[in-house]
Amino acid sequence: MHINELGLLNSVLQRPCRHYDARPDNEVSLLVIHNISLPAGQFGTRYVDDLFMGCIDCEAHESFVDLKGLRVSAHCFIRRTGEVIQYVPFEKRAWHAGVSEFNGRQQCNDFSVGIELEGTDTEPYTQAQYNALHLVTKALMDKYPKITRSRIVGHCDIAPGRKTDPGESFDWPYFFDLVF
Repeated sequence: MHINELGLLNSVLQRPCRHYDARPDNEVSLLVIHNISLPAGQFGTRYVDDLFMGCIDCEAHESFVDLKGLRVSAHCFIRRTGEVIQYVPFEKRAWHAGVSEFNGRQQCNDFSVGIELEGTDTEPYTQAQYNALHLVTKALMDKYPKITRSRIVGHCDIAPGRKTDPGESFDWPYFFDLVF
């Protein structure tokens, strides 16, 4: 995988969304790993894509009530099959972290890349997802050398007490063995 000058990955599905803006300092120095499934615990639905594209039908499932009017995004979403979908160029600020802090610095969206894995905190991730995440991570590290091992974190690390993803099911040692 390769990232071009616009911050787009080659060879992945591009689904440009409107939920992003400019980075205040053009800095990319942190990778944040998340998980998401809509409805919770259901995989392979269209609803995550609909959420990031801003067209989710909040009446399609009772749990979607809180999503009405929500404007969120991720740079990429990795399905259980390993398919990577890019919504926001890495050069731009996606709206994935919310209230967050890393090493004393607030507003992690300003300087981070957000990758969503289709999953839950407790369901094991697939080998295809680890393989795809490994390739995306290597491409990110090649393009943005400030992303180092110590600057790859979970959402739980930058929003403790508020977020728990990617959860206990994410195998950090295995993932780091793939990448480093």
